Amino acid sequence: MNEANIILGDWSFRACGEKDWLPAKVPGNVHLDLLRQEKIGHPFYGTNEHGLQWIDKQDWEYRATFGVTPDMLAHAQLELVFTGLDTYADVYVNGKHMLSADNMFRSWKINVKPLLKLEGNEVTVKFRSPINEDLPKLEKLGYSLPATNDQSELGGLGDKKLSVFARKAPYHYGWDWGPRFVTSGIWREVKLVAWSEVRLTDLYIEQQKITSAQAALKIVAEVECERAWQGLVRVEADGRRWEQQVKLNAGVQSVELTASITEPRLWWCRGLGKPELYHFEARLVQAKDGVEQLVSSRSVTTGLRAVRLVTDQDEQGHAFYIELNGVPVFAKGANHIPNDSFLPDVTYERYRHEIVSAVQSNMNMLRIWGGGIYEADAFYELCDEHGLLVWQDFMFACSMYPGDEAFLENVRLEAEENVRRLRNHPCIALWCGNNEIDTAWSHYDENMGWGWKRDYTPEQRERLWADYEAIFHRILPQAVAGLGNGIAYWPSSPMRGLTGDKEQHAFNLSRSGDIHYWGVWHNIEPFEKYNVHVGRFMSEYGFQSFPELQTVQQYAVEADMAIESEVMLAHQKNARGNQLIKEYMEMYLRQPKDFSAFLYLSQVLQAEAMKTAIEAHRRKKPFCMGTLYWQMNDCWPVASWAGMDYYGRWKALQYYAGRSFRDMLVSFDDTSGSCVDCYVLSDRNEPFIGELGLELRSFTGEVLKKFAVPISLQPNKGHMACSIELKALLPEDIELGSVVLAAKLRQDGLLVEEKEHYFRPMKELELIAPVIKVSEIEGSGGTAFILETNTLAKQVRLSATIEGIFSDNYFDLLPNEPRTITFYARNPQGDRAFIAASPGELAVHSMTDFI
Repeated sequence: MNEANIILGDWSFRACGEKDWLPAKVPGNVHLDLLRQEKIGHPFYGTNEHGLQWIDKQDWEYRATFGVTPDMLAHAQLELVFTGLDTYADVYVNGKHMLSADNMFRSWKINVKPLLKLEGNEVTVKFRSPINEDLPKLEKLGYSLPATNDQSELGGLGDKKLSVFARKAPYHYGWDWGPRFVTSGIWREVKLVAWSEVRLTDLYIEQQKITSAQAALKIVAEVECERAWQGLVRVEADGRRWEQQVKLNAGVQSVELTASITEPRLWWCRGLGKPELYHFEARLVQAKDGVEQLVSSRSVTTGLRAVRLVTDQDEQGHAFYIELNGVPVFAKGANHIPNDSFLPDVTYERYRHEIVSAVQSNMNMLRIWGGGIYEADAFYELCDEHGLLVWQDFMFACSMYPGDEAFLENVRLEAEENVRRLRNHPCIALWCGNNEIDTAWSHYDENMGWGWKRDYTPEQRERLWADYEAIFHRILPQAVAGLGNGIAYWPSSPMRGLTGDKEQHAFNLSRSGDIHYWGVWHNIEPFEKYNVHVGRFMSEYGFQSFPELQTVQQYAVEADMAIESEVMLAHQKNARGNQLIKEYMEMYLRQPKDFSAFLYLSQVLQAEAMKTAIEAHRRKKPFCMGTLYWQMNDCWPVASWAGMDYYGRWKALQYYAGRSFRDMLVSFDDTSGSCVDCYVLSDRNEPFIGELGLELRSFTGEVLKKFAVPISLQPNKGHMACSIELKALLPEDIELGSVVLAAKLRQDGLLVEEKEHYFRPMKELELIAPVIKVSEIEGSGGTAFILETNTLAKQVRLSATIEGIFSDNYFDLLPNEPRTITFYARNPQGDRAFIAASPGELAVHSMTDFI
């Protein structure tokens, strides 16, 4: 092999101008290094965030010293590769300035062959304050650009919003769920790469046409040569081999091989089939003295699938859905944000925990939202492995951006690099230009948008829109079209379609494109509005809750345990968030007896809201073909829209999502007021024949009425199984707050799905304290239990002293309906995300314990 590399790992740091160097960790950043050296308190604790805003006004520098082996130094080429610099950085090698970096989302490569020696080499990276770097850009522009979520006041900058000028993760400047920590540092690895003569630099599997009968591929191997070279390019996968003799010139060039695989194993998303993967290995081989010698190699793992975005016109507008291998996919999932405010702290295990949690919650898609980062390779590899589709935003959100030549060129290089990096991943289903900017600006309709346009003259408006179009209607789609392996590009989410007139911008009742519906929450509309505002693809909607008490105790003490305390407000980034939770709680639930009960009820409230939305969307299939709630995860411990908190602890929403996203769903709809409509919906790729049993029961277990409905569904379909008149179902003298309609869907006698429907709001149910019996299942080793009750136990919550999840939680337990529950411990060191284990101390509560 003509290649070798080492990782540079021995680093120190200091504030520029200071004398002493302190130990540093790379990958890392200044905030984390200051924390490790005990120079600051934990940024997430209490109100510490507010006192740490000085860090982003300072310049910082990192230094590493290293030696090079004689073998490496003998190579003709030596390159220093930075895979992530955050953000404005000058790099010096042995005292010589070699690089100025200005984009967190790009990698950087330096030829250091003339500078290196065997021992005593020094690399210094000086990070310029992103605040001081970008203030002059704002002053030069002469007016501010919209950046709704930039918490400039917290950063001591008044109304000077600078996030738009830096190609840096927008959420670092704050968001309505995240803190303001404008980081600097070497956030991805640094390596020294040595090579000679020739090397493979990229391997691309272009999927030209994929069917169950045949996969037609073009394999593109990118080769870099020092000088003219001839030999063999060989590619192998799954016992097949393709090869070609080549004569190459000096420089970078591509070698293309035509390949075909008969009856390929197709990659499917979760729920539709197995996510089959192929491993392709490319080699450069040269014969010397009659013996083949391996010169360079490169491998890639991919899945073979045909994926497209369908936006065809129909009688109701324009469709919007992903088609996978010819099958329309009803997308079920959530929006993903970065897992930490300090990205180098995100481990492979944390990524695995999130992805497996999504799979366990019956999701088939995650949207990587545009205010964060293009994720680490591990994220996409896990999605490939587990069959999760990815809606991938480019990193632009809720802002207007500059349009000067240098900025646009920087964006072009960023887009091309990241599209190239991700194009072999079968999980990538869609590239999207930005989050919410088209609808926020609403250029073609004076009465739409977020009011941004009012702050600008007509000339400024046209310039801002021209700059917008340069990025989102020219640069980004060109990158995807040229490099993206046939994946579709959607300019902005939400949007109706790229029409160049008023029909372009999305609104809550759009019948084309995708929708972000925030009437529930921001406009304090009731949950029932989720049944009204259903579009073709619901790519955002959400409701907040607090994390559990154990998480709150990580950032607050007992004296802070009140929703309006200084600490609770510091960990609530939405302006009226805590009060909104309280107001909605008064609408739907009884009053909590204390702060801990408030946390529990906030999670129940959030989960009920999302259940209402998800099931409304699924009942509208195929008009609606996607439901992605906001949001999957958190970047710090906080009250937010997440279904899983910063520590990976599942809230009630995560368990609810697992039930509402089941591939076979029973859903009740009583919006007519006179009937209860019962739907059975299938996302399976095969027919379903079964029976739906319905029983009207008292809370104490008496069966008042029962009947059954045969169910026969075609693949990927659903329908209203029955419509029950309330007058016929409910006796005149019955107390509606004390009965429940229980549904069980069976196939071949096996329970597939079950659901309860109540005839009064939760706050009006006549609940009495249940006696819940918990029995350990013999032979389970303390991992599984049977729960039984003497009367309705509403919202049963199980908790453990071991980190992990239950097979179900936050469920209703009915008399004479034993429920088997298994505990799965989080498994950071093992090869599986969760393993069946004892929960430690098991606690079981229901709603009556909290009201």
